[in-house]
Amino acid sequence: MSTGSLAAFSSLGLLFFVVMLLVAAFFLWVGAKVAGIQNAGFLKATLAAFLGMVAGAILSMVPAIGWLLAILAYIVIIKYVFNTDWGKAIIAWLVSFVASLIVGFILAMALGLSILSIAKARAAASLLYLLT
Repeated sequence: MSTGSLAAFSSLGLLFFVVMLLVAAFFLWVGAKVAGIQNAGFLKATLAAFLGMVAGAILSMVPAIGWLLAILAYIVIIKYVFNTDWGKAIIAWLVSFVASLIVGFILAMALGLSILSIAKARAAASLLYLLT
C-alpha cells in the first residue's frame, strides 16, 4: 500500500471518528435535555461522548461482560461530566442509546436499499447486453 493510500485511509478513519463523536454528542445532549439535566451544553455532551467512547473501546475488550462494563462506565461518565444524579444520567444514556439505534437502523436500511438498487441496475444492464 502506498503512503498516499495509507494517509487517505487514516484521514477517512479520523473523519469517521469525528462524525461519530459529533453524532453521539448530539444524541447525548438531547438525552440530557430530555432528562432535565441543568446546564446540559453541547460541549459537555461532546466531552462525555468522547470519554464514553474511549472507555467503551477499552472495556469492551473484557470477555463476556465488557459490553456491560462499557455501559456502566458511560453512565458514570455522564453523571460526573454533567454533575447530575444517577437517574438523570441513566435517562440521558437511554435516550442517546435509543436515538442512536434508530438512526443506525435507518442508515443501514438506506445503505441496503442503495446496494440493492445498484445490484438490480447491474443485472438489468447485463441482461440487456446479453439480449443485444
